[in-house]
Amino acid sequence: MWEVVFAKVRRQELHEGFFVTALLFSLILPISTPLWIVALGLSFGVIVAKEMFGGMGYNFLNPALAGYAFIYFAYPTEVAALSQFVAVDGYSGATTLTLTVAKKLSFVDASWFSVFSDSTWWDAFLGFTPGSVGETSTLAILIGGGILLLTRVADWRVVAGVMVGMIFTVVLFNYFGSSRNPMSAMPWTWHLVTGGFALGMMFMATDPVTASYTRKAKFAYGFMIGLMTIIIRLLNAKMPEGIMLAILFTNLWAPLFDYLVAQANIKRRLKRHGL
Repeated sequence: MWEVVFAKVRRQELHEGFFVTALLFSLILPISTPLWIVALGLSFGVIVAKEMFGGMGYNFLNPALAGYAFIYFAYPTEVAALSQFVAVDGYSGATTLTLTVAKKLSFVDASWFSVFSDSTWWDAFLGFTPGSVGETSTLAILIGGGILLLTRVADWRVVAGVMVGMIFTVVLFNYFGSSRNPMSAMPWTWHLVTGGFALGMMFMATDPVTASYTRKAKFAYGFMIGLMTIIIRLLNAKMPEGIMLAILFTNLWAPLFDYLVAQANIKRRLKRHGL
């Protein structure tokens, strides 16, 4: 509705990008989110994070994540409650991140490869755990993301940067983190399959509009997302997720990364020609 309204007012062509925004926004929501909150969040994301800055191609924030961030902080009891993550009345279950923060799931002396013999990890990898409908199955996300990479809709440099940044930061915390923080001992293989990390890495961070444009900047952009995700997860007990704020935060840095790469190329060419 909002896309049609703004297209009519501006006398512009209606782009199909809003289908992607609506789909991604729906996938990152808990299954039992009230529909009026869904409409409110999507309206905020489309109007404030996209149309106010000129519409398709001019927004610097991911509209789906901006809308989710709005309802997450505006209506935390309706969006972040554990009962919202399951569709069966009378049943509630905690996510893996919540269990870890509550010290009900331990990773003491757990190496990154030991998870492959852990049935709980496989449940998280396949999607048999509580969580938002589009975030639980890492296997399905990797298959869909792999198709985007093969068809070059998404850039592999961003995905590689996110993975490297995540693994690098996790390893640092594994060795130098506090023993009182249970998240510090979580291996990177667990971070990959918990929360919305995989979905954010494959479908949110790779948004061509809000990500960096230059090739070298894409690595730095992805690396910062991976790094910020782990920092937020480990140091903010009130918000054990992290990937949402990490992507929104790094969206603001994307133009700076491109600027630095462009300036470095200009200086290199001037030096090459003796100027």
